[in-house]
Amino acid sequence: MICTRHTANGKNLYLVQRPDKVKAAFVILARNSDLNGIRQSIRQVEDRFNRKFNYPYVFLNEEEFSDEFKSLTQSLTKAETRYGKIDASMWGYPSHINQTYAAECRKDMADRSIIYGGSESYRHMCRFQSGFFFRHPLLAQYEYYWRVEPDIQYFCDIDYDVFQMMKDNQYKYGWTLSLTEYMQTIPTLWETVQKFIQKYPEHIIWGKDSMVSWLTDDNFNSYNGCHFWSNFEIGSLDFLRSEAYVKFFEFLDQTGGFFYERWGDAPVHSLAVAMMLKKDEVHFFNDIGYKHNPLMHCPTESYLQKSCHCDGGENFEEATQLR
Repeated sequence: MICTRHTANGKNLYLVQRPDKVKAAFVILARNSDLNGIRQSIRQVEDRFNRKFNYPYVFLNEEEFSDEFKSLTQSLTKAETRYGKIDASMWGYPSHINQTYAAECRKDMADRSIIYGGSESYRHMCRFQSGFFFRHPLLAQYEYYWRVEPDIQYFCDIDYDVFQMMKDNQYKYGWTLSLTEYMQTIPTLWETVQKFIQKYPEHIIWGKDSMVSWLTDDNFNSYNGCHFWSNFEIGSLDFLRSEAYVKFFEFLDQTGGFFYERWGDAPVHSLAVAMMLKKDEVHFFNDIGYKHNPLMHCPTESYLQKSCHCDGGENFEEATQLR
């Protein structure tokens, strides 16, 4: 099985800011303890891209940010920085979850050495990133987001306005790395998705423009695990706020899979993108060299390498399966 790359044809470069600048922001979910890793990431983003385009940062935390965190992140950019707390309605257990059973499930997954299987906070994070970050009040004014994580690296100069390019080409989702999921974390996700398709067929795109076939190798009997690695993603907030996506998240959420299993935001986002967007609405950022340990995307083309400092021989290819 190969996780193929779906790319759009052509790309215009936007070298200067326009008067009607896109309403967009970097979105960073972090704790105060992530300060050093976040500062590294901001420095990378600023040096490679944002010192030229000055897009704002939105920081979100389930606790209050410390004055130190605010001061030492603000000091790295001339762009606006905004800090918000996530309330319990977005970061916590919904009323339909049996928390005793959820704890038993975490213990079982931890005993089986499933990655993050025993982590309660990781589950809250995945659910928040899947269904709530785009509904936080601090993001209400924006059209597009660029997700930034702690301790990441960017290897290539980005000399065009990425958000303007996304908007002008009507791209709704952009990515750099695709791989396969740990299937032990999502044993019932696909059957839940099939039920959603049956209940809401009007939200699924079929035919020559569809990406749905990317999700399966056996005529939709099972999910092959292919997903975009969502620690880097640039996307349309309007898509995530759409009736189709919100219904999809709420349908998944009612099953308890975020807590009784360990459904990640990466497969959730990717399933929605593949089912609800056309191929030409999804963009592969080949020119953005990026690393989130342990995986790296490094452009291998010589004309792109001129703006990068990564080793193309270490590029993670989409055909490589993470097991």
